[in-house]
Amino acid sequence: MRLASWKIATLFLLIYTLVAGFLGEVPRLPIINESIRNLYFHVPMWFGMILILLVSVVYSVLYLRKPQENYDLYAVESANVGILFGILGLITGMVWAQFTWGTFWHGDPKQNASAIALLIYLAYTVLRGSIEDEQQRAKISAVYNIFAFATLIPLLFILPRLTDSMHPGNGGNPGFNSYDLDSRMRMIFYPAVIGWTLLGWWMVTLRVRLRKLSIFWLEKQTENQFAVKKEA
Repeated sequence: MRLASWKIATLFLLIYTLVAGFLGEVPRLPIINESIRNLYFHVPMWFGMILILLVSVVYSVLYLRKPQENYDLYAVESANVGILFGILGLITGMVWAQFTWGTFWHGDPKQNASAIALLIYLAYTVLRGSIEDEQQRAKISAVYNIFAFATLIPLLFILPRLTDSMHPGNGGNPGFNSYDLDSRMRMIFYPAVIGWTLLGWWMVTLRVRLRKLSIFWLEKQTENQFAVKKEA
């Protein structure tokens, strides 16, 4: 099977991120120490989550403008992958917090806001599962998806900056660019962001294909059952 060039690039970037991320040199900073390697995983996953959820919103808007099943499929599967990235980002953040703050969950505003944002998106999946009519489900979930993304931005980037926070870049704390992040780390960090984001989009395309195959199979099963009843 022939892989597209962007998929080959995704594999290369992720292998590079894993090898260089664990074996490359990092600045020796107090408290953070070797845990700074999590920068190649935790932060890129959040970047990937935001970009993939943005794609989901775009498809939701496209569906509201012109209802097509394909738009709805890409919207829901992008949201599902975005939620997965959000959960992984939250878990890697908890591991980092354990090493730097001494506890997995410190109750930091950034942590709490991230958890709330994920709960809002998990409610999106519950909403879709509670509506039987396909068109109504797609339309209502598209509106909710836009609302969910509109709350995501202030929860992650605005509210944590307005209160005391131990998280870098929030509550008056300097961001990582102000620390001793040399060019060696940036050479791994930026490819990591691209690699994890491309992996997320790859997962979306695979899930959409599987969803289409499932729909096709169900339609064929329905047609066969109808044909059998008609012959009987």
